[in-house]
Amino acid sequence: MLQRFDSVIFDLDGTLWNSSEAITKAFQAAKNSVDYIEHDITLAQVQSVTGMPYGAVYERLFPTLPAERREEFQALCAEQELTAAREHGGVLYPELEETLRYLQERQYRLFIVSNCQRGYVEAFFENSQLGHYFEGHQCFGTRGLPKSENISEVVSQYGLQAPVYVGDTRGDFEASQQSGTPFIFATYGFGEVSPEEAPLRINQLADLRNLL
Repeated sequence: MLQRFDSVIFDLDGTLWNSSEAITKAFQAAKNSVDYIEHDITLAQVQSVTGMPYGAVYERLFPTLPAERREEFQALCAEQELTAAREHGGVLYPELEETLRYLQERQYRLFIVSNCQRGYVEAFFENSQLGHYFEGHQCFGTRGLPKSENISEVVSQYGLQAPVYVGDTRGDFEASQQSGTPFIFATYGFGEVSPEEAPLRINQLADLRNLL
């Protein structure tokens, strides 16, 4: 029999929406404002780093940049990304609001924990107009903590007794394991986790209605 949960903590990119195209345009706009990035940033590159801690994204994409240049470019991208997330947003995965409403009506407490920069979750709320479904959120950009610690902080701060984390990457799976939180794998996102490791799985958000 499936364990009874009292709360659902969601990852954001690849789980609730796909903002890859908007973020790619943001990277490209930042690239066009400097003279030390030679190559265009592609959609495939952005998708390959989705879900990584925010600073690690730039280490992966621009490994040869001197640290000072990388920090400068990261700041430029951050500004462009928040603007893109607020104004253009991402593609909401099908039946997102219907699923959130279903969970809320059944007394599940809803949260977001993401590896994004500070302000990005708020940009998601502003663009999607779905913020009223969520009781709280935490992200890497707040204090630079790993996702596992941010999950644990939300669990502790809000007194959650039986939370479950929903994410789409191996990093999400590992963070849930490290925090001692059960995991539901969103197969439609950007990563891969085997059924043996993560037997609780959804192929679309609406599957949560049957699983929870």
